[in-house]
Formats: sequence, structure tokens, C-alpha cells
Amino acid sequence: MTMTDTAADRLGSASSGNALELRGVTKLFGALAALTDINLTVRPGERRAVLGSNGAGKTTLFNCVTGDFLPTNGSIRLFGEDVTSFPPQERIRRGLRRTYQISLLFGGLSVIDNVYLACRGVSRGRFSMLRPRRNDTLMARAAELIEAVHMTPLKDTMVRNLAYGQQRQLEIALALSGAPRLILFDEPAAGLSPTERSELIAILMGLPGHIGYIIIEHDMDVALRVATSVSMMHNGRIFKEGSPEEIENDPEVQELYLGGGHG
Repeated sequence: MTMTDTAADRLGSASSGNALELRGVTKLFGALAALTDINLTVRPGERRAVLGSNGAGKTTLFNCVTGDFLPTNGSIRLFGEDVTSFPPQERIRRGLRRTYQISLLFGGLSVIDNVYLACRGVSRGRFSMLRPRRNDTLMARAAELIEAVHMTPLKDTMVRNLAYGQQRQLEIALALSGAPRLILFDEPAAGLSPTERSELIAILMGLPGHIGYIIIEHDMDVALRVATSVSMMHNGRIFKEGSPEEIENDPEVQELYLGGGHG
């Protein structure tokens, strides 16, 4: 089941111009160059995969985009605004979201309470101490997001009792809270069974079209199915870009990352 048009409208709409622009982004850790002269453009609603071996610089790239790391050189623009020096919370307010490789959830709360708190955290009333009413609009929003990630039957389940794959689904619901316009998914398929990976693909492909995302993923089958464009990283640089088909059939990519072929 995909999100309804009404729910998509409530989640916000894409702005004109590019969703993300990185120009000459470099990140140094002492003498080590984790990123070197990264140029990357993502359009509103675009679904891009960033692929590469361990140590290629993918997670450092995400950390620079989110503001966890400030770049040593270069600029980052989010929906036309220069956010290079902005802290993470300011980038969140402008529609950026992220999931992490390690689940960050409240295990002692239910699924719907986790999503409600995420919605509350990016709302104007986030500091209110009042309990939600039965007709609370944020609680209704939380229920919509739970439906979008195929977890409605589990909405009252304690998060600590969820299977690992279900926790990863819940993280996507949290990332959808508060009208996101661009989401960074950091290895969402890691540790999932084949069935859970199929569920993940269905969820990502069912997201509203105006929400763009960048996905870091070691599972090439997942990444190439949910992305419309691909950037390949190697030694802190982007060395190749193209469509999933072009990347999959590229001899240099096959040699470096796929062991000479990809079934």
C-alpha cells in the first residue's frame, strides 16, 4: 500500500531548483583526505544511490550533508540555500532527514508512540507537556506514516519486541515525519532477510514522488532497483555517474566492486 495523495500533500512539496548541490566538498582528518573535491547535484524527487567499497567516503559524505561534519573546503546548498555552516537541526528544519546504520529507537515505547514523538519533535508544539488528545492531528499523522511503512498491525507493539527488519521499517517512518523533502538512507538493507529486503524495496518505491532520497547500500540488487541515478565513489572521490543500467554494465565498476560481473 502506498501513501495516499492527501498524506503526500501533508508531507510537503518539492521546491524549485535543486534539492542538493555539493561543490568542491573536501573533508580532511589531519593529513587524511576522506573526501576530495566532491561535486554532486540531486534534483527534487530524485532517487540516487551512492555506492562504493568500505572506506570510499560514503558515510563521511552523508555526515557533511547532514552537518555532523563541516567540510574543510567547498559548499553545500539545500533547496537553493547555502547550509555549509548550518548545524544539523537547521538542516532538519529545511526538510532534510537521515537514517543511520544502527537503529536509534525508544525500545520501551510502542511503535505509534515512537512515530508520534518524531512528529512532535519537528512540530511547533514540541515543548508542550500536555498529553495528546484522541483527535490529536500529530497522532493521526503518526498513524498515516505507520501505514506507509506497512506496520499498522504492529502500531501498539513495544519496539523492543520488534524483529530487526521491522525496526528498520520503523526508522523510515521516523524519517518521514515533519514534511521531509530529502532523506538520506544509510544502508537500510543491512542485516535484512530476502523477504525483508523485498518489503524495504516496496516501501521505498511507494514513497510520494516529491520526496527525494539518497541511499548508501552494499546490496547492489536493492540499490539498483530503488534508484534512478547512481554515483560511484572510490578513495573519497566520485569517479563515475550514470543510470542503474549503465553502472551495472560498466566494466570498470564490475572490476572494482562486483568481482568482474553481476548476476
